[in-house]
Amino acid sequence: MEAFIIKALQLILSLSILVTFHEFGHYIFARMFGIRVERFFMFFDYKFALISFKREAQSLVVKICDKLRFEIPMWAAKPGDTEFGIGWIPFGGYVKISGMIDESMDLEQMKQPAQPWEFRTKPAWQRLLVMIAGVLFNFILAIIIYAGITFHWGETYLPFENATAGMEFSQPALETGFCNGDIILAADGKKLDYMSNESLHAIIAADEVTVLRDGVEVAVAIDDSMMLKIMQQNTGFATYRLPAVVNEVEEGMGAYAAGLTRGDRIVGVDSISIVTFPELSTALQNFPSQPVALHYMRGDSLMTSTVMTDSLGRIGIMLTPINELFTLVTKKYSLWQSIPRGVELGVSRLVNYVSDFKYVFTKEGAQSLGGFGAIGSLFAPQWDWYSFWSMTAFLSVILAFMNILPIPALDGGHVLFLLYEVVTRRKPSDKFMEIAQTVGLFLLFALLIYANGNDIIKFFFK
Repeated sequence: MEAFIIKALQLILSLSILVTFHEFGHYIFARMFGIRVERFFMFFDYKFALISFKREAQSLVVKICDKLRFEIPMWAAKPGDTEFGIGWIPFGGYVKISGMIDESMDLEQMKQPAQPWEFRTKPAWQRLLVMIAGVLFNFILAIIIYAGITFHWGETYLPFENATAGMEFSQPALETGFCNGDIILAADGKKLDYMSNESLHAIIAADEVTVLRDGVEVAVAIDDSMMLKIMQQNTGFATYRLPAVVNEVEEGMGAYAAGLTRGDRIVGVDSISIVTFPELSTALQNFPSQPVALHYMRGDSLMTSTVMTDSLGRIGIMLTPINELFTLVTKKYSLWQSIPRGVELGVSRLVNYVSDFKYVFTKEGAQSLGGFGAIGSLFAPQWDWYSFWSMTAFLSVILAFMNILPIPALDGGHVLFLLYEVVTRRKPSDKFMEIAQTVGLFLLFALLIYANGNDIIKFFFK
């Protein structure tokens, strides 16, 4: 329950930051062009709001300009009454822009005579920039977060060449031709440094991947079926292979009684050969509540002890963490170095996500779609700021891309119609926009129900 609450809080905080920044993009560009923004809300306020206040957001700017006898900029000109608030439904948020057919479906306002401060009376290029602003701000936010992460934490990783035990591959990867213990070297001849989002996409997109297997370089052919199987089975591609090296022994358990100590590397259970902890755990489950022969290396000596397991096949050991087994590399960034690195990571995440989007239109991709539950499960079960900001940056990239899709009711739908207007110099009628907005909302609700329905099915039946 504690892990669920922590994940839920991270999800709510992350979405709050993303949506507020997204809507602030619409808000600031609307004000730049003298368009009135009636409401700016974090969360949704159906029937009532937790906090609400209204003021002329530009009044201070106007007073300063008057005092200094400067010309009042367009974005600071009246009318500027905006109601700011926080709703009680903790997902999303919105801005209500005057004279625009949006999710509020305020059709009565659209029946009134058009006013010079309304969205609908502004030139198409200004309206286009207002609509693009939300997506732009989300992408900028992702870059800012990635730059902040690299500046504060740097990048710590385990190079493939330092992971001498190789990789542990998922079943789809094994079926493709990889073998547990392979050390990944290159994709289509391009050297890969370590397991990262970029490396994974390079592997998936490659025709062949070069690995080091038992000291010999081997080429593994890659095809699209591997990614489809990974999505279908939700297994991931590979993880670093960690030898079963003892770090701590629990007093009173079988390993303690048998004399195992820190640094012992377990290599066998009875007649079963062991390399990694998952293999050790699986092997021990075959011998619940009984003595079993455990083979391990202590220094250069092979030793054997009889160890008593508990009812679950456990012997009471904790493994040595990865940073003590292998040599990790930490790369630090100065403030100025972190900015281009943030841009590089933001662009890379966007390009990779766009390339992956094609899988949504496959059976496996559609089945893998998830809602709030799937998104929340991506966060760490314990509060970790590095993990939180990394996930928030990635979600910001996703939100930017999804919002620019040419679907009515999304920013991309408005952009599509505005581009049509710019090219043809013909503005779609208000009636057409009403119908398009209604259809778009219906599609979004259907997608929302389907995605969250997948979460429910996976929870109860998988």
